Amino acid sequence: MNTPITVIELLAAYQSEQLSPDGFLTQKLAEARADERNCWIESISDAQLDSFLANLKGKSPKDLPLFGVPFAIKDNIDLAGLPTTAGCKDYAYQPESSAYVVQALINAGAVPLGKTNLDQFATGLVGTRSPWGAVKNSFNDAYISGGSSSGSAVTVATGQVCFSLGTDTAGSGRVPAAFNNILGMKATKGMVSCTGLVPACKSLDCITLFAHTPDDLNLLLEIAGHYDETDCYARPNPESNHATAYHPENALTGRKIGVPAPEQLAFFGNDSAKALFNAALDKLKAQGVELVEIDFEPFAQAALLLYEGPWVAERYAAIETFFEADSSRCLPVIETIIGGAQGKTAVDAFKAIYQLQAYKVQCDAILSTVDSVVIPTAGTIYTIDEVNADPIKLNSNVGYYTNFMNLLDYAAIALPAGIQTTGLPFGITLFGPAWSDRKLLSFGGAWQQSLGLPLGATHAPLPALEPSAATQEGWVELAVCGAHLEGLPLNVQLLERGARLVKATHTSAHYKLYALAGGPPFRPGLIRSEGAGSAIEVEVWTLPQTALGSFLQGIPQPLGLGKVELADGAWVTSFICEGYAVETAEEITQYGGWRRYMAEKS
Repeated sequence: MNTPITVIELLAAYQSEQLSPDGFLTQKLAEARADERNCWIESISDAQLDSFLANLKGKSPKDLPLFGVPFAIKDNIDLAGLPTTAGCKDYAYQPESSAYVVQALINAGAVPLGKTNLDQFATGLVGTRSPWGAVKNSFNDAYISGGSSSGSAVTVATGQVCFSLGTDTAGSGRVPAAFNNILGMKATKGMVSCTGLVPACKSLDCITLFAHTPDDLNLLLEIAGHYDETDCYARPNPESNHATAYHPENALTGRKIGVPAPEQLAFFGNDSAKALFNAALDKLKAQGVELVEIDFEPFAQAALLLYEGPWVAERYAAIETFFEADSSRCLPVIETIIGGAQGKTAVDAFKAIYQLQAYKVQCDAILSTVDSVVIPTAGTIYTIDEVNADPIKLNSNVGYYTNFMNLLDYAAIALPAGIQTTGLPFGITLFGPAWSDRKLLSFGGAWQQSLGLPLGATHAPLPALEPSAATQEGWVELAVCGAHLEGLPLNVQLLERGARLVKATHTSAHYKLYALAGGPPFRPGLIRSEGAGSAIEVEVWTLPQTALGSFLQGIPQPLGLGKVELADGAWVTSFICEGYAVETAEEITQYGGWRRYMAEKS
């Protein structure tokens, strides 16, 4: 059989006994030790592997959700038994225990093969700032791999591991994904514990996941995203953002996705990257996405605060004692960046916080008008020699689209989006507000299937999406048009029954919408009107058939459930309204949907 590349493929091979953990993990450890791209700082020993294998004896994927899955750990995250260096030999220490997220993954059956190379103290987006040498791009040795999570990304792209842990303060969990044709998930801040992480900017840091598919990321995030009460920045993941909310089938259809105005996009002279981004926009439109031009300026201005403002002082605070004792133990470029924090004052910090809040109000208002925003992950890519000749400016160019994300408290997924004329990968990022992680994963699943690129640098074909439970027997689709829409007051009645959003779409052009009397919660009535109606915005959800009865029982008159025709001609179960109720109701068909009516009414 072909060597499994994804987590789900490997688990299936184990379950069918086509592979054994002993043989597969021994092979993968040998590959890691033979790596010639400077990916690894240190691998586990044979004795350590034997210990991990012993923990798997008598178990299977039915017992452990990550049974025997090999992964890599960025070397600013603790793994018991190996030193943590943060990319600086003189800083190295021996942790007494593994980081919270690492231990959670191990408890689920995953096996760490070692610690990966990085930009020193996670300061950089290029992958060249390490005393262990630059990590080489998985497609072309002459090019940067992206940082700071360089080694973690390349180990996934080359198939040495099925997934890896990186970190992201300014883009380190996204840029290396783009440069190596894999996926990078920067979940909402606080969703994945940072206990056991050497901080870069403690108030902004995220531990991130690199993998090949959204199916894998959905599984991994459910295990990695457990709430850690010992992490002062941890936040519990809401029920609406758990694995059951992942539903990639047709997820992009009918969605509104923001895109920066053309004059606000920057590709730094890279015409091939520009062409691929425009092609990605065309591909999104072909999937039924409505692209909405947005003002990117407040996002770009917020990004400048990360390094030009006082947040660089957080990097200084993280290693203050070490830095003050002898700053020359850092690489010169790192010494320059972190040393720039000296002289920043508390007054500077508060002024910047006020400015950031002003930007956040603007940016949140823009995000509220769309389902997500699409941007290039990076506008261009450079050779290692180019970066070494101009390390600060070119690093800044790479971060043009990334530095604002954690400052503004957004979630993001980096996705492959094609191959440039140079043979190097190009990627896009979809981002949204905090706790939109599963929505973004769903969008990513639909996007990746539409593109169909091979996995990483392995040339392995993209597997089909795993069928979600909602596409199997025992589930029913339900269209909603009012207070049950995502994020509105009655949506919880769907979520508490395990419902999942399938797509946002419209009815056929044969319906009228009315604002019914009563409330709160206020509700609309949908009436079919042959030849005199319009297309009305709806969402299609899927829920267990066993939950449909209790849901129906809670629907008040004059509403009920019946069949409604969608724009594609399909008929689905939906809310409908008795005719008498609209005789004295306000017709709101002209708004095209309940959301717009409520927004204008308020």
